Amino acid sequence: MTQAGLARPDISRRIVLGIGGGIAAYKVCEVLRRLSEAGHRVRVVPTEAALKFVGAPTWEALSGSPVRHDVFADVSEVPHVRLGQTADLVVVAPATADLLARAAHGRADDLLCATLLTARCPVMLVPAMHTEMWEHPATQYNVAMLRSRGTIVAQPASGRLTGADSGAGRLPEPGEIVELATLLLHRGDALRTDLTGRHVVVSAGGTREPLDPVRYLGNRSSGRQGYALARVAAQRGAQVTLVAAHTADLTDPAGVDVVRVGTASQLREAMLKAAARADAVVMAAAVADFRPAVSHPGKIKKTGADPEPLPLIVNPDILVELVRSRLREQVVVGFAAETGDSDADVLAQARAKLARKGCDLLVVNAVGESRAFEVDDNTGWLLGADGSQAALPEGPKSLLASYVWDAIAARLTR
Repeated sequence: MTQAGLARPDISRRIVLGIGGGIAAYKVCEVLRRLSEAGHRVRVVPTEAALKFVGAPTWEALSGSPVRHDVFADVSEVPHVRLGQTADLVVVAPATADLLARAAHGRADDLLCATLLTARCPVMLVPAMHTEMWEHPATQYNVAMLRSRGTIVAQPASGRLTGADSGAGRLPEPGEIVELATLLLHRGDALRTDLTGRHVVVSAGGTREPLDPVRYLGNRSSGRQGYALARVAAQRGAQVTLVAAHTADLTDPAGVDVVRVGTASQLREAMLKAAARADAVVMAAAVADFRPAVSHPGKIKKTGADPEPLPLIVNPDILVELVRSRLREQVVVGFAAETGDSDADVLAQARAKLARKGCDLLVVNAVGESRAFEVDDNTGWLLGADGSQAALPEGPKSLLASYVWDAIAARLTR
């Protein structure tokens, strides 16, 4: 890590991928595949129980490296020490209740637990178990103990478990695990738990204003940045409400309450309701500025003649309403996608927008071809109502999200 806490994302990293003995181990094959395809050197370290669910040949074929679980294998290489010492990141998924307990109490009875004791890089445990096991006081005590020592224990997802059971304790989807791992490779301190006990509201996606049952006015927002903000906030301990307009088929972030909307009016109603009890509100959604004055009940037919002019009316400014309606101290953050023009550059336009909106922080993106919308990475600036300005480094949208939450957390503790 550099002094700023940033890993160099342009080189291959050494990752230890620990596998716990749970049925969700099969989903981690996809995690391994994605990390390997990203160019990282991944060493798989399963528990003995994990190999009953997915065998060593599968892990070896996907990783290209030998798989061992016993501290007495390859003793000359001292793997129980070297693996942890040389790793840039350790990810354990699924982290079962038994594995969490052994890690919390410093057990070293297999290669994976010994590796956890020697690792000095970021360590992320991704729990998966039945709801009763996850909610049991013993498990929660172990989770708290691990987090107090700096270990990242991710929030599990909710959904279908084994058999007919459903609830909290489901392993997050492979894409989400990889996204969090990638964030930690960029910035090892990105998932500290400084939002514990806070309720935050995030909007995401693009609104659609119906013209008729087939057509609508919309925009290019994929929702990725808003989802990244919600995902990072949840993993930093916050209770998160995500108000999601139309997105690019994104998977709901683990541990997040999702409210789905379509139009700007629906988004406004949901945001004002959720924000009334929130500590922070982040308006990352791309809200349509205008909507058709009339939404036709039937499809507008093409007759061969020029179409009638399309009258538009202005949608409400949701960000301004959120600022004006807050009833107590609350951090409100807006987003601005700007292009600049002959009168003012992107930052000048953004500062003027910050003054008009009255929010505490404004995230500024310079948009264009392969920039901001419909891409995985993002960059920009973070402007404060106090006159502050910070450049946001280019990287995954979760990286930008982590810096936004840094600024919010700092204002919440003032």
